[in-house]
Amino acid sequence: MKNLIIVESPAKARTISNFLGKEYKVVASKGHIRDLPKTTFGIEIDEKTGDLIPKYAIPRDASATVKELKTLAKDAQNVYIATDEDREGEAIGYHIALAIGKDPLSLPRIVFHEITKNAIMHALETPRNVDMDSVDAQQTRRLLDRIVGYKLSPLLSNKIQKGLSAGRVQSSTLKLVVDREREIQAFKPEEYWTIDATFQKEIEASIYEYKGEKLEKLSIANEAKANEIVTAAKQESFRVLSIETTKRNTKTPPPFMTSTLQQAASTQLGFSPKKTMMIAQKLYEGVKTDKGMMGVITYMRTDSLNLAKEAVDTARTHIKETYGDDYLPAKAKNYATKSKGAQEAHEAIRPTMVEFDSKTASNYLTGDEIKLYRLIYNRFLASQMTEAQFESQTILFAGDNCVFKASGRKLLFDGFYKVTGYTEKDKLLPELVQNEPVSLDAIKSEQHFTEPPARYNEASLIKKLESLGIGRPSTYAPTITILQTRKYIEIEQKRIHPTEIAFTVTEMLEKHFSEIVDSHFTANMEEVLDKIAEGKQNWQSILKEFYTPFLHKIEEGKKQIKSLKIATPTGEMCPECGAELVLRKGRYGEFIACSNFPKCKYTKNPDGNEPEQPEVTDEICDKCGAPMVIKDSKKGKFLACSAYPKCKNAKPLNPPKELNVPCPECGGKLQERQGRRGKFFGCTNYPKCKFIANFEPTDKKCPECGYMMGVKTLRGKETYECFKCKHKEAK
Repeated sequence: MKNLIIVESPAKARTISNFLGKEYKVVASKGHIRDLPKTTFGIEIDEKTGDLIPKYAIPRDASATVKELKTLAKDAQNVYIATDEDREGEAIGYHIALAIGKDPLSLPRIVFHEITKNAIMHALETPRNVDMDSVDAQQTRRLLDRIVGYKLSPLLSNKIQKGLSAGRVQSSTLKLVVDREREIQAFKPEEYWTIDATFQKEIEASIYEYKGEKLEKLSIANEAKANEIVTAAKQESFRVLSIETTKRNTKTPPPFMTSTLQQAASTQLGFSPKKTMMIAQKLYEGVKTDKGMMGVITYMRTDSLNLAKEAVDTARTHIKETYGDDYLPAKAKNYATKSKGAQEAHEAIRPTMVEFDSKTASNYLTGDEIKLYRLIYNRFLASQMTEAQFESQTILFAGDNCVFKASGRKLLFDGFYKVTGYTEKDKLLPELVQNEPVSLDAIKSEQHFTEPPARYNEASLIKKLESLGIGRPSTYAPTITILQTRKYIEIEQKRIHPTEIAFTVTEMLEKHFSEIVDSHFTANMEEVLDKIAEGKQNWQSILKEFYTPFLHKIEEGKKQIKSLKIATPTGEMCPECGAELVLRKGRYGEFIACSNFPKCKYTKNPDGNEPEQPEVTDEICDKCGAPMVIKDSKKGKFLACSAYPKCKNAKPLNPPKELNVPCPECGGKLQERQGRRGKFFGCTNYPKCKFIANFEPTDKKCPECGYMMGVKTLRGKETYECFKCKHKEAK
């Protein structure tokens, strides 16, 4: 064997092996094979220099891999390090070299943005050395995270509750979630009214101005003011005050980078960031194609928007041949990332082969893989297409005191929407003439209340982290996952809720370790890591600057922070296991529990009474046959199996109302459901069938297109409306 190529994953190794001859052997390290030990701090202080010296070890489960790599490397003429192109990959390559007894700077290091034959051959022709600045930046991150986690987590466990953890990115992210919940809890709704009118029987308009004053959202603060305006409008004659028509372009979207891919996959596909990255990893490392095993997207951990010239040229040729000259801009489009420290030598996420389109890919990829690939493919093509063109129209209707505004919009040219899709329907306004009199046919006022800020979902939290500079592409998904694992957050209906313990931990960190939860500190540290990677900052000076003051705070915290563990001994013994009972404080007040929790789950009320037993119903569990009982939750009462936790069957106390009309898409049953924004109707075959209606479906067919119609109230009258073409007719 002449040459050995070492990568991280077996899948990546298999794909690269397809491109090379027998003179190469490609093997996988299977991730990190050298790291800080799990059971000890793993950092020592040099007595002379004060430097922090990491004491790396080879984990037991990696020892066999290291032994194999050593044997193969001994017989190889050349050993190539071919780990991922980011800092973590650089550090893994550095540790691989040391683990097999080689000098990291003596081994050729090859990098590539995509796993295709051309990319691999080019990388082999242009090797470089391991970038020690990038390695030092990654070591700094690793040691900082170990210092915070290893020193602060035990303090949280000691002062609050066992099993708690803290981390630089983790804790500042948690504070964002807690702060948003605080905003929601402190929010006081404000009353406001809207006034909508119908002119000429079909033109819908909203109040815009009253007695010379332009009305903003909260301008009409009460019913009296609303009634005053409605009364005035009914007594006035209206004319067309002005007609304004403008044309504007909608800019093409940039290609995806890690954060925007995770956001789009979350909102459009319902994928969690973790799921998105798992699928993207497989698409990058290699899947079966009509050309054999090959990576079909470029590297998916990137904060760059750069695109290779060859890829752009290929895309432009494809756009011209497939869609025509109208969809091809005169010049290729370039995009620049706004984030500091973006690695511009990298590329955005794009398909590796334009000819491997969605139709072709569907023959080789699984359901979720094709969904994500299509998203990436279409976004890449769209980034090199012409802009979409719209015509917007605004008409003002004026009386003596009231001015109403009607708006319309029409798509003139779809541009990049040709590939990404455009689902909105044009809202056209009729042809009118300035100063032409118009009739006010209907007017109504409606009361509203301002709503608190929405809780983060995974997509919006990642967007916030990115805007603040907290973390980097590789950290977004793992951060959210660890917050869930540690029970700091719960995700309900795709919204992130902090748990009670999250408030307690955040409050303690804010008071005693403010820099750990400070987004500015965390973002600034990311910039420092960027400077280390660029060779502009010494990594040991950064570690020493952080370590000594932080350790001092930990020691002070051990002495001064009052224990927040609410567990007062009662002197009573548990009737079930004999351990002492303690008084604890939970979300719903004080209670007495066994100190042997979680092994013993005995509890009772502070007044000495046993907790109220759930009400047993006549309904039988359809999974295990035990009686169902009524329990309470944050969302109200529900039915649960009395055999819990052995059986975790649960269902609504009041089953959703079923309609007598079948789903127009799949023929399944339609149910009335309650969502965050009120009542809606959905198919019981969800998620396979995603039919949703905001008003009640009926068995009436649309005379225009034959699709299902529903009944809704418009201007006080019940009206049939088609769910597809929006045709309306009186009931």
